[in-house]
Order: sequence, then structure tokens, then C-alpha cells
Amino acid sequence: MLRPAAFFVLVLLATLPARGEDANAIKVDGTTYRLEGIDAPEADQNCINEDGELYPCGRRAWEELKKFIASRPIKCVDLRAVPAYPKRRIGQCSAEGIDLQHWLVLQGWALDFEPDAKGRFKTDEDDARAGRFGLWKGCFVAPQDFRRWNKRTAKLLGPSCPADAREKLFPEDATMPVGCEIKGHYAVRAWPATGIYHLPSCGSYRRTKAKRWFCSEEDALAAGFRKAYTCGWW
Repeated sequence: MLRPAAFFVLVLLATLPARGEDANAIKVDGTTYRLEGIDAPEADQNCINEDGELYPCGRRAWEELKKFIASRPIKCVDLRAVPAYPKRRIGQCSAEGIDLQHWLVLQGWALDFEPDAKGRFKTDEDDARAGRFGLWKGCFVAPQDFRRWNKRTAKLLGPSCPADAREKLFPEDATMPVGCEIKGHYAVRAWPATGIYHLPSCGSYRRTKAKRWFCSEEDALAAGFRKAYTCGWW
């Protein structure tokens, strides 16, 4: 069995992910670390607030993380590679000794992610739900259900989910987040990939309805999407 590497990297705010990425990851010295044991909403994921209105919860979670870190130095422990995308690492990160995973879940901007978490963040999640913090103020679906596009089977979470919640949370033609212009679409023909992504330069771009939006090809590949054949091989 491989032993986790005890490798610490000290960085400042300037190395946080660029605008448009989500709260699942921190970029350190050019390496993107997925925060181990938690699951925050995707950059293009929307949720419903307490007033029944749609809002970009993935972007909001990232903004809250950025605000919390501010000028605090960050330390990340490199644990292992992301199995599906080895260029990204799985890490345990903290800001001035405050565990970022615990903070995100306790503030209601991420969920305990099993089996990786092994229950470490369950109490934080229960407290966030009870206090109606962050995502728990309104209605949302777990990020993994959003990524898998489980429109029919996803459990609706939160205290106030309107009758049309599924249609709002899983739109047929999603609105593009600022700075994220790569379209993602789920298709059986994409197998064994999760889906297909289309760049603005691809011949299929204009006629494709986006269920997902990605800010970079790296994000699309990390999500398990392959490039559309109409984009060419370059």
C-alpha cells in the first residue's frame, strides 16, 4: 500500500485558483490540490436560495473561501494523485492552522464526502444543516449528483425546495458563468468518458446545448469529459 507523502507547501493568496474555479480545489505552486474528504458545488452549479431564486452557489462557495483565506498563508499536504486525472493531487489544506475542509463544511459551503471522509466532517455538516448556513438556507443537490446529472434520482437537500426545483437545478440549456465558455454535454457515445466538451472553435459549438460549463480544458478533462471530434485533434 502506498504511504501518503508528508510534503508541505507554503503559499499566499496569489496562488489561489483563478476566478471561475470552485471551492473543491486550491492551486499551490502550479499544482491543483483537490481538498480531501469534502465536496463543494461545481463552478457552474446553481442552487436555490431561501426566497426560491436561483443563484450561482459554486461561485459563491469559492468567493467565501477566498474571503476567508484573505492574506493567510496556506499549507497543503500532498496525499496522492486524483485517480481519474493524475495531474491533479488530493491534499489536506489549512490556513494558519485552520483546516479548510472543516471550515467549508461547517459554513455550509461543502458536504462530507464518503467514503473518503470516513465521517470526519459529518458533525460539521449536521451543524451547518441545523443552523441553515450556506447552501442549507435554501435548496440544492449534492455536487456528485450534479456532476452525474442525476436529475430524476438526486435527493433534494435543504429546508425549502419548490415544486420546480429539479427543472431549475438541472436545466436543459444552462446559463454560462462568466469566464467559463466551454460547453459540456452528456451523451452515451461519449463512453467511457462522462461526456463531451465543445470549445468555441469547434464546429459543434453553436448547435450544442450546454448542461455543464467549464472554465478550462483542464477542468473538463478532470471532470471526465472528452474533447468533441469536431474540434480536430490539435
